[in-house]
Amino acid sequence: MKFTRYLFSPLIRIIGRKIDDYAQFRPSALSMQSLVDFGKLRDERSSFEFLKKELLVRLANIMKEVELLPSQLMETPSTKLVYQWYQESFQELLQYENANADTGTLRDFSRQLSRVLKRHNTVVETMAEGLMEMKATHGIDPVTQNNIQYFLNRFYLSRISVRMLIYQHVIIFSDEAHPFYTSSRHIGCIDPNCNVVSIIEALDAYENAKFLCDRYYVTSPGIKIETINVLEPSQPISIVYVPSHLYHIMIELLKISDQGGGVPRHIVGKLFNYMYTTASLPSVENAEYDAPMAGLGYGLPLSRLYARYFLGDLFLFSMEGYGTDACLYLKASAVDASEMLPWFSFRSKKMYESNEKGPDWSV
Repeated sequence: MKFTRYLFSPLIRIIGRKIDDYAQFRPSALSMQSLVDFGKLRDERSSFEFLKKELLVRLANIMKEVELLPSQLMETPSTKLVYQWYQESFQELLQYENANADTGTLRDFSRQLSRVLKRHNTVVETMAEGLMEMKATHGIDPVTQNNIQYFLNRFYLSRISVRMLIYQHVIIFSDEAHPFYTSSRHIGCIDPNCNVVSIIEALDAYENAKFLCDRYYVTSPGIKIETINVLEPSQPISIVYVPSHLYHIMIELLKISDQGGGVPRHIVGKLFNYMYTTASLPSVENAEYDAPMAGLGYGLPLSRLYARYFLGDLFLFSMEGYGTDACLYLKASAVDASEMLPWFSFRSKKMYESNEKGPDWSV
């Protein structure tokens, strides 16, 4: 065992230095239009040259923030596992750092990206288990809770951005199928004519929200969809967007928008906090089959992150005794819809140490 550790310790030190090096670079925020234009070119070599550096930058930036988490959280088995996944992915992608874009390398790179996607499938659920393990063992004081909330917003937004870049490459340049991206008009995981109503109907956002409602309350309301297109009144509302992102958001909007008595005022402030939920906690094993994030209390916070990723936002308005409305704002112009990315800097480090906020986002 000692000999094994001795063999691997130089490699661990090298990887650590590489993480430090790449964390010094600011992530390159892309606009939706840039992603569409680049996808239309279908230039696999250019995509490879960009991703082999950018993915390392994004992973390294967020990994440095993981290292600033409270020791009680870092010591939990689940959090250790998540960090191990990130280390493995960083190390595997690092082998392409100086690789030439020949045919064999491009093929292997796409396969490697698919393995990274699969490895990170349950990151959200596993990190949630880490928080529950910490809470059960040590409890969570208000300052720690605030730091964890700050971290998770950045951690999950970073995850969304990494998966976005990987999906764009894998869908365009490999034969792998994805249920959200079957139309010939899709450019990777982007639909240049994404119809909001079709997300609710054709992709079953309503049916999944209805399933959850039936499951927990044994009844569910019907749905009536009204659309108002101010610019083109006779046309459906369509934007350049990522259908899977909108799908997750719409499920949450359908769950929360109702005339069911509203949300008590003392609870409203908790709805965007991680680990606040009114449903029973799920097991990771059932994550593939339940509705997204059901029971984790992550539905609203993650939906807001999906909206904010391209500079949109999500707001709740609740009238106690009547009901709740959820409003989603998205950029109508693909040029204006730019990624919002966490950027590790002395400002973010200071936030963890003294709760002083500063400019630590890349847009």
